[in-house]
Amino acid sequence: MLAEENHVTTPSRTGRPAVMTDVARLAGVSHQTVSRVINGHPRVRPETRDRVVRAMAELSYRPNAMARALASRRSRVLGVVSFDTILFGPASTLLGIERAARAAGYGVSIVTLEKVDRRGVLSAVEALDGQGVDGVIIIAPQMAAAAALHSLPRGMAAVAVEAGQDSGLPSVSVDQVAGARLAVRHLLELGHRTVWHVSGPSDWLEAGDRIIGWRQTLEEAGAAIPPIISGDWSARSGYAAGTALAGNPDVTAVFVANDQMALGLLRALHERGVRVPADISVVAFDDIPEAEFMLPPLTTIRQDFDEVGRRGMATLLRLLDATGRAGGPIPVLPSATPIEPTLVIRQSSAAPPADRR
Repeated sequence: MLAEENHVTTPSRTGRPAVMTDVARLAGVSHQTVSRVINGHPRVRPETRDRVVRAMAELSYRPNAMARALASRRSRVLGVVSFDTILFGPASTLLGIERAARAAGYGVSIVTLEKVDRRGVLSAVEALDGQGVDGVIIIAPQMAAAAALHSLPRGMAAVAVEAGQDSGLPSVSVDQVAGARLAVRHLLELGHRTVWHVSGPSDWLEAGDRIIGWRQTLEEAGAAIPPIISGDWSARSGYAAGTALAGNPDVTAVFVANDQMALGLLRALHERGVRVPADISVVAFDDIPEAEFMLPPLTTIRQDFDEVGRRGMATLLRLLDATGRAGGPIPVLPSATPIEPTLVIRQSSAAPPADRR
């Protein structure tokens, strides 16, 4: 042991915490050299640095975790780029990533963007890289954010979440197309001739994928494809869509791209005397905690955000295990298999009226 080799009485034996001078004495260097090692100064000989790191570990100086981090050249901190939102999906994705990081023994440094564009994403990644994070996970469900992923700094270990399959990075996502297909197929199997769609914003990848799944399923069934009603994820836009659909006698089933819009749509239908599901069935997407308490309880597609976090973290750790911050090239990893969503059937969906089947 270092303490025996240097004949030093360690602080652990005297009962007091170690300080920098104790590390310096045990390692046989000056306290300035210890400071340089702690701060990653480049002008420290490798053998000197190793002695200091071993002394820090021996003395439990600034807990052993720091010594291990220095020894492995890992900060044990993960960077996450997110954006300012109260939307259930992105917020739950961020929470799932944080949980997975903690379970893996990592801290999390989050940069939240007010404006999601190429410059903002790149600036956020550069800021996190400057903090010395081991790698980054980027939540990029919007087209502008996903486009920025092709321009990340070389050598940065990075994983994209909900950025589609063409981001240029290992990607983790829920299969949005499959979720939409589950929703539409459920309504068609109940006997509805077709299904109307209230979509999310056109610049969101998830909204586009849900449109694809909706349209594919109708085409395969030989059903008519109604015009899309565009929303913006908000209950207000769902209310506007419900107002437009309530007076249309051809509408018996609606697939709404998220639960918040479905909430507004249900309110608009109720105010106009349209019964759900007796007159119009409604299926949505996300399964927010309030979905089962809506009137009626909402049939919806559930996403496993904790699994998104776990797979994102596992993918990033695979990158780090292959390279670390020691300077090796970042390997090319395939995107993870998309996570399958599930259909949660409640009371907002049923067979259409007998005279409209």
